Amino acid sequence: MYTRILVPLENSPYDDAILDHVRTLARLCRASIILIHVADGWAARNLRQLDLRESEEMRADREYLTRTAATLEADGFDVDAVLANGDPAREIAEAATRERCDLIAMSTHGHRFFSDLIYGSVADGVRHKSDVPVLLVRGSKTHRPAAIPANAPQPPAPRAS
Repeated sequence: MYTRILVPLENSPYDDAILDHVRTLARLCRASIILIHVADGWAARNLRQLDLRESEEMRADREYLTRTAATLEADGFDVDAVLANGDPAREIAEAATRERCDLIAMSTHGHRFFSDLIYGSVADGVRHKSDVPVLLVRGSKTHRPAAIPANAPQPPAPRAS
């Protein structure tokens, strides 16, 4: 049914819900997994225009993507990882098209109406900007899986978009 699943991650406990779900779905469909994190701090949003260096936060995000990809690969999945920067909803939608994904699977925070009006929602933005189907799984800010083993195989570093 699905062959390439794009999984946006935010380097938080909310990622656990979608990663748990995608493991099962990708195994059933024999789909490859494309992990993406969109750095959206000031440095990330202005990286290209101002020819800035990668921030400490972006380096930490790259390391997180690498560790997460290594864990999935150790479990037998075909995984690629992309670190993007800029507007998260736009970057996710563009990556889904560029990577030829047939599903975007992402976690949500479960905000209520007023929080989403004030803060906006990346999930809502992705739904409106992408023609690729979007699977939303409610995450939790407290759940984290067991630590990734230090000796987990290391895949190639995520490529910049």
